[in-house]
Amino acid sequence: MWQKTLIIIKPDAVRRGLSGEIIKRIEAKGLNIEDMKMMHLKRELAEKHYEEHKDKPFFESLVDFITSGKVVVMIVSGPEAVKIVRTMMGP
Repeated sequence: MWQKTLIIIKPDAVRRGLSGEIIKRIEAKGLNIEDMKMMHLKRELAEKHYEEHKDKPFFESLVDFITSGKVVVMIVSGPEAVKIVRTMMGP
């Protein structure tokens, strides 16, 4: 089944210069990068994205982390894209 999914390369990986390698690995799995942008997530958007974790004790530190620097946001697509990305990212 053809699917689309969101990938966020987090600030620590961007700072360490790993974005290019991560993108290469995504493409090597046969996924299409439909859109990609480097940006600094605003706190409001990060809180909305992680809303399901709002009442959990790690919520504030998660939002602080994801807004601590630039991220690379991508929409990728392909057959079984969600499954492929989850496998790549690990548990």
